[in-house]
Amino acid sequence: MTAEHSAAFDALIVGAGFGGIGAAIQLKRLKIENFVILDREDDLGGTWHVNHYPGLAVDVPTTTYSYFFEPNPNWSRLFSTGAEIKQYAGDVADKYDVRRHIRYNTVVESARWDEDAKLWRVTLAGGETLSTRYLITATGFLSQPKVPDIAGIDDFAGKVIHTTDWDDNYRADGKRVAIIGTGATAVQLIPVLAKSAAELTVYQRTAIWVVPKIDIRFSERAKRLFARVPLAQRAIRAVTDTIYEAMISTAVIRHRTFRRLNIAAADLAKMHRFASIRDKELRDRLTPDYDFGCKRPTFSNGYYRAFTKPNVHLQSEGIDHVQADGIVNSDGTKTEIDTLVLATGFDLWEANFPAIEVIGRQGRNLGKWWRDTRFQAYQGVSMPYFPNFLSLASPYAFLGLNFFNTMEYQMRLMDRLFTEVKRRGATTFEVTEEANARYLDRMTELLGDSLWTIGNCATSRSYYYNPSGEPSLLRPTSTKEAVREASDFPFSDYQIS
Repeated sequence: MTAEHSAAFDALIVGAGFGGIGAAIQLKRLKIENFVILDREDDLGGTWHVNHYPGLAVDVPTTTYSYFFEPNPNWSRLFSTGAEIKQYAGDVADKYDVRRHIRYNTVVESARWDEDAKLWRVTLAGGETLSTRYLITATGFLSQPKVPDIAGIDDFAGKVIHTTDWDDNYRADGKRVAIIGTGATAVQLIPVLAKSAAELTVYQRTAIWVVPKIDIRFSERAKRLFARVPLAQRAIRAVTDTIYEAMISTAVIRHRTFRRLNIAAADLAKMHRFASIRDKELRDRLTPDYDFGCKRPTFSNGYYRAFTKPNVHLQSEGIDHVQADGIVNSDGTKTEIDTLVLATGFDLWEANFPAIEVIGRQGRNLGKWWRDTRFQAYQGVSMPYFPNFLSLASPYAFLGLNFFNTMEYQMRLMDRLFTEVKRRGATTFEVTEEANARYLDRMTELLGDSLWTIGNCATSRSYYYNPSGEPSLLRPTSTKEAVREASDFPFSDYQIS
């Protein structure tokens, strides 16, 4: 290969969240040091840097929500705060010397495969172009904020805050606040706002399943034990991993056989709602009309109780339009407010798959190809016609409730694939169309027995489903099976040259 065609980088990673940090650690294990991580924010952490609204906490036990190879003995509690998760990201990045590879405040616009040079040309906002042998997108599933399309919302004269851009100086004390959305973010935020707002109106489009949160605080003695005897913390992780894995592998993936477990989980949420709210009419309005698990369930001890406060009001009739001083509801009534909080989540499919324009061999546009055919990715990371490219936030990538399980199998796949490429003295890899089609057929078949296919999910408005109605965000296998496949997939599934 001529000098003018040599890559400026051996690898380029888009995104400095936990996915990007994990990919960087794996590259270092493979003795690949000439790489760069590009992130549009001013610090690492991904969604845990962008999100810092009041009440933010992880909804998976932090014994499970962490890299398996990097347990953290310093968690303050079982469900740690967002600030602690962000600190964990920084600590891991420091330990593995990842920070020096990161370029912040850098927006990636597109990437195009140069067939002649066998390189990716990555274009940044402002016009700069970088070249790289391998391209890895680690943009996460929750990276593109969704702003609701509501008539008149730009005319509102008060303060508007999206939960992904929270104003840390904002105080709700004595203010009339409206919050749009009742997803996982809102479940955490609403009890906090209810404590100080003069009036809090919650606009609910879709009710959410909420179960009690069994949280415990780790004492200083327990932290010292975890630090001195890591196996003690791993023992707790084994319990939390097993519980979550069992939930997904039985009640969700094998829903046809274990449907009674979903019913039991729904009953737990019903009892929690009944114990918290005595008003039957209010309970009914807060009751989902879809099966437990169709969209991500949440954990909270304060969400339902918040609606029993005299200053909190549930509005489930819908919004007609927004005016300068408030919201006109679908029933013609008007709610005057000072602050409008948008807890409307993320745009997964339209803006995130993919998060940047990616053009592969023969001019294949990844986003257009996905939408013209079906959302698909071999092992959740590779697509035909896209050489030397791994997309860590792809269809069939996400394992159940825990992103770190996803990262675990993806790092193993990177290890196996890149090691073989190096062993052969090769320069490119690309999944074959046959392997990709075989994998897609298998995922489709496995989903046939899942809650997302045969359950009552039509009204859930779950981000698990793509615009065509397929639940192609999630990989319908156990973590153990995903890790095994990533560790021993046939090399013939890739064309390595």
